[in-house]
Amino acid sequence: MEKRAPRSRFSYLSSIFLLVFFIFSSLSEAGGESPFEIQQRDKVFLLPGQSFNVSFAHYSGYVTVDEQNGKALFYWFFEAAEDPDSKPLVLWLNGGPGCSSIAFGLAEELGPFHVSPDGKGIYLNQYSWNQVANILFLDSPVGVGFSYSNNSNDILNNGDASTAKDSVEFLKKWFKQFPQYNGRDFYLTGESYAGHYVPQLAQAIVRSPQLTGEASINLKGYMVGNALTDDFYDHFGVFQFMWAAGLISDQTYKLLQNLCDHESFVHTSEECERILDVASDELGNIDPYSIFTPSCTGSITFSRNKLLKRMNIGKMSEKYDPCTEKHSTVYFNLPEVQKAIHVDPSFAPSKWETCNDIVNENWKDSNASILPIYKELIDYGLRIWMFSGDTDSVIPVTSTRYNVDALKLPTVVPWHAWYDDGQVGGWSQVYKGLTLVTVRGAGHEVSLHRPKQALLLFKQFLTGSPMPTLSEHASF
Repeated sequence: MEKRAPRSRFSYLSSIFLLVFFIFSSLSEAGGESPFEIQQRDKVFLLPGQSFNVSFAHYSGYVTVDEQNGKALFYWFFEAAEDPDSKPLVLWLNGGPGCSSIAFGLAEELGPFHVSPDGKGIYLNQYSWNQVANILFLDSPVGVGFSYSNNSNDILNNGDASTAKDSVEFLKKWFKQFPQYNGRDFYLTGESYAGHYVPQLAQAIVRSPQLTGEASINLKGYMVGNALTDDFYDHFGVFQFMWAAGLISDQTYKLLQNLCDHESFVHTSEECERILDVASDELGNIDPYSIFTPSCTGSITFSRNKLLKRMNIGKMSEKYDPCTEKHSTVYFNLPEVQKAIHVDPSFAPSKWETCNDIVNENWKDSNASILPIYKELIDYGLRIWMFSGDTDSVIPVTSTRYNVDALKLPTVVPWHAWYDDGQVGGWSQVYKGLTLVTVRGAGHEVSLHRPKQALLLFKQFLTGSPMPTLSEHASF
């Protein structure tokens, strides 16, 4: 790799001067504050329990997406650890629907800070994705995490369409508050029910010419993991995976096929729910989101074995800890933490939770299939990757493979193993318009279970490079 020639002191100071001039001369729509003032207001300094310094700036706060109803989405943005001006901008979304990207994506997966076991401190994640990109985490929709609305009915009326609309509005205003990122290469990423959020948001962006291009949102592509995609193929793949892995009986497998094949994963019939409960009982006390790792035996706020309730959990760290969600629940309920990250005390939840059952149970619309959006966006020319941890039984690798197969795309690079440190990291196949990657030994949250391999995956996605083969890996 070529080394970038160092910039002269004059060039550096000139760039800083121009940036500051631009920021001060551009006033935002909100209260006449300049972008510079907003960024200074949202800048995060020392976090409670932080015993180390960092080289990057980070910001958190609110963006109002509906002035009339007072709908505000909470974000936390981390600049790249090195040379952020040259790095792309990446938005990460968690799913549920109803689960917090701060709780999962940031605090236990790919964010730079993870929560310590006592719930009172944080430590650095050596495999954070902000090593190679500027990362923006968003709690969406309202009612999730610290995001709120003045109108309590909004929390009862979330759905796919409203979430995409609010996310577009968030991005429009966020880019005005951070104008230095206008025109920057921009990617969408997420997992689980973000298999709906991410393609739907990408579609909304490309369908709005006034939002796209180098002047504003320069969307280049998206990547989703263990993604809910199509009701039929998702169900078919789940049942097949659980049966093949020896998690359920032959009889239950046949009943699942007969009663749930054509049902929505979110809104099911009573018969389908009944047999899903039977399947949950047969699974035993395991983590269905990571079937070969220990489950958290401590007191936690949800039942892991109810497959319909959440699509977005799974527990571990660099040294496996199945109770990371429990630690985050303690940390983000600390008043001093909420103050440090600029949570509005007027709208802070009485108890912050990783997932909001009210949002999940009152979801208004969920597309039966996202595959038509894939076809549209493939034709548009976006870089699209799907990845899958192969030990997740909730949205398993079988479901993802059935979904990709349904697109009927020509193969460019056949199915093959990819490598990390001389070991098989998973398998991959490159199609015309889409790349599929599996991650060996990872559960639902790939960055939680295989953080090093997940960072390699992310790097390859950003550069558009195939996953390394053994011979390519040996030449590094």
